[in-house]
Amino acid sequence: MSDKVLPNDDSDFNLPGRSEESDSAYFGHDEYVGRPGLSGDTHEDTKSKGKALAISAIVFAVISAGFFSYYFLNQSDIDSQILDNAGFKTLEEKMALHYGVGKFGSAHAHAAVTVFVDGNQLDFGVPQFQLQSRYIHFESDNPYQVHKHATNVPLHMLFASLGMEIKDGCINLRFLDDTSEKFCADEDDEDKSLTLLINGKPYSSILRYEIKHNDRILISLGNPESVPEQQRLLESLEIHDVPKRNNPAASDRDIRV
Repeated sequence: MSDKVLPNDDSDFNLPGRSEESDSAYFGHDEYVGRPGLSGDTHEDTKSKGKALAISAIVFAVISAGFFSYYFLNQSDIDSQILDNAGFKTLEEKMALHYGVGKFGSAHAHAAVTVFVDGNQLDFGVPQFQLQSRYIHFESDNPYQVHKHATNVPLHMLFASLGMEIKDGCINLRFLDDTSEKFCADEDDEDKSLTLLINGKPYSSILRYEIKHNDRILISLGNPESVPEQQRLLESLEIHDVPKRNNPAASDRDIRV
C-alpha cells in the first residue's frame, strides 16, 4: 500500500473563511479564475476553456457508453471471471456456488465415514481434520461421524476441506506435517484395490454423492480381503440422532451440534 500524506488539520487551508484560497490552490489557479474583467484569464480564455471542457465531457460520455455496452454484451463471461478470481472467493465459497449448495441450516444429516489405506484406518478425530468446512465436517473430536448442514453438499466438499482427493482410483492424503502422498490402485497388484461402498453397495465414484442421515460410507485402498472386516467395523459405529432445534432463529454461526 502506497504511503499517502493526509492534509494537516492545522493547515491554513482548513481554517474558516479560507475555502476560496484552498480551492484555488488545489486546482492551481488564483482566486479570480473564471471571472472576466478581473485579473486572471480573459473572457476569450474562459470561452476556450469552456469549449474544451464540453468536448472532454462528450468524449468521456462516448467512452463510458462503449464500456457499459461491452459489459452488458459480455456480462456472463465477465461475471464468471470475477467468480473464478481467488481474491474474491474462498475455495469453500467457490465450491458452494459450483454445486449450488443451499443456505447454511437448510439440511442436517449425520453419517459414518471410514477410510482405510493399506489396512490402516485414518483418524479424522485430530484437530487438523475437525470443523474444516461449515457445510460438512467432522466435529467434537469424533473420528468418523460426518455432519452435513445444507442441501446439495457433496462428499467432494468434505474431502477438499481436509486437503484430500479421491478420484481415478487414487487417494491423495495430506499428513499432519502438511506433506502429501498419493496411493493408487494397481490392476497388477491384488493388494492395491480401491473399494467404495455406501451402505454396503459398491460405487465407482462417490465425490458427488450427498450423504443422507444414517449413511455408512467405506473407502478402502488395499487388499480387498480386508473389506468385510472393515465393513463390520463401520456397521458397529454409532451414528447420533440429529438434535431438534429449539430455536429455529438461532444464529448460523454456531455449527456445533
